[in-house]
Amino acid sequence: MKLFKFIFSKTFLVQLILAVVVLVALVFGALKYLDVTTNHNDTIEVPDLSKFQLDIVDKKLEEMNLRREILDSASFNPKYPPFSVLDQVPKPGKRVKANRKIYLTLNPSGYIDVEIPQNLIRKTRRQVEPTLIALGFEIGDIIMRPDIAKGAILELRHKGETIEAGDFLQKTSTIDLVVGDGSLR
Repeated sequence: MKLFKFIFSKTFLVQLILAVVVLVALVFGALKYLDVTTNHNDTIEVPDLSKFQLDIVDKKLEEMNLRREILDSASFNPKYPPFSVLDQVPKPGKRVKANRKIYLTLNPSGYIDVEIPQNLIRKTRRQVEPTLIALGFEIGDIIMRPDIAKGAILELRHKGETIEAGDFLQKTSTIDLVVGDGSLR
């Protein structure tokens, strides 16, 4: 009985109302503080930086009060200039707050160098061509040379120079194949 009497007493009700008022005032104050400190609804549209060199990107971002961070270089894309922006996060048109970072992926200066694999000499043309194509090389001229093994690869050439296993060539390089014609018996 004493508990129910206390709950419905004037003192308890006044304390309860004061607690609710203070709680509402604290929540309202915290929300207003967050609005002011986080610049709520004060955003900038992210520009499209693709195909721009870094010096131009830096000027654009500085004008808009944004920063950049380079994530990595990707696979070379010949449609884009070397060291230009291939991709960005956030994407163009998205809205961000001032002084935020835009993460960039850059186009490298050229294709990567790929190692010529071992054991291609004396293999058949049917085995060697798919291997070279899978590595990103292009097959150039097929030069027939007298040899006992018909269709066997006798040597690999790039721009007239013989290349050996372990040599490095730029991806998409053209490799000429010297193939045995089977005329020596």
